[in-house]
Amino acid sequence: MKVLLSAYACEPAKGSEPGVGWMWARGLARLGHEVWVLTRANNRAPIEAAAPPETNLHFLYYDLPAWARPWKSGGRGVRLYYLLWQWGAYRYAREIHARERFDRVHHVTFVSVRQPSFMGRLGAPFVFGPVAGGEHAPWRLRLGCGWRGFALDALRDVANALVRFDPLMAATFRAAERIYVTSEQTRALIPRRFRHKAEVELAIGWDGESAASPATGGDNPTGPLRALCVGRLLYWKGLHLGLAAFRRLLDSHADARLTIVGDGAGEARLKRLAARLGIAGNVEWAPWLARDELLALYARHDILLYPSLHDSGAMVVLEALAAGVPAICLDLGGPGAIVDETCGRVIATGERDADAVLAALGDTLVELAEDPALRHRLSRGAIQRVRTFGWAKRVRRIYGEGSI
Repeated sequence: MKVLLSAYACEPAKGSEPGVGWMWARGLARLGHEVWVLTRANNRAPIEAAAPPETNLHFLYYDLPAWARPWKSGGRGVRLYYLLWQWGAYRYAREIHARERFDRVHHVTFVSVRQPSFMGRLGAPFVFGPVAGGEHAPWRLRLGCGWRGFALDALRDVANALVRFDPLMAATFRAAERIYVTSEQTRALIPRRFRHKAEVELAIGWDGESAASPATGGDNPTGPLRALCVGRLLYWKGLHLGLAAFRRLLDSHADARLTIVGDGAGEARLKRLAARLGIAGNVEWAPWLARDELLALYARHDILLYPSLHDSGAMVVLEALAAGVPAICLDLGGPGAIVDETCGRVIATGERDADAVLAALGDTLVELAEDPALRHRLSRGAIQRVRTFGWAKRVRRIYGEGSI
């Protein structure tokens, strides 16, 4: 097929949304489709530098006038900027579609169920997603997020509730032939009259190229446990739970080490929490690393501790598994769908309060610290598990023969 891919974020050698756009583009091209990617103009330089080898992959660039670009700096006004970009991109795509006559139009980034796409107006069969955003933290676990985090999550709940009444989102859902969402929580936000179109599918996948060399997991049978946290230092990433659980581990394994990689608005608060817990000497803080450095870092650790409260994807979990590093996470959002008993441990939240979840996280850390053979089995399982999330399989499930 001739496919137009709407990918506001699309950039090689990046995680998160830019990586999603890039891997969808290349994944579709590798299946043999003729792919045209419509993305932002500021992605041109890294895309052209990467020089993807697929000759059936073409890039189109569109951006708003220069006077509008400051709106998105620092996150201020980015939603309005993105909305206007979507409208302008649709008008530009209309000209291209008149010439190329695409068989399918597919929106892949941003992966937000709260942000519309106008590409369904082109007249070609339209696919929306996978999109995310409906994932939410249990109320019992929000109390440790601080008053600001609690308030922000409450506002997010309100924004999610309004999706059902948003006329622009209704138009997007109505135009879509298929809607892909990252979780049942996100699917529940879609008005009932459109919900039959929706299927659950993670937005992320493992590329199989940039992962670290597998398998150092289990090579540390006698040394102290080396735990790793990776991600933005924001309240909903759950690092306050991770630090408290690590405190419990130190009660029986005083030489354990925790490395935290990332930055964000919650950094100072988390460092103060580590000091109050008396664990500052066992915690190493590192700024955000380039992706190749981060991939190499996984292999120097025994486990990934990832207690996020409402992550829709969590690329770092796939990267850790690809490096043979088992993961500990909560049964929420994307991480809870990725990790199973073969490659890590998933902590049930259910009706548990924060103390019960902390106890379960701490007990799991102790279990893995005391059983190198188990860590080794989970390391091998991690490498097997990540293969089920390969980009080729992910794209083929949607675009393979008989899919759509």
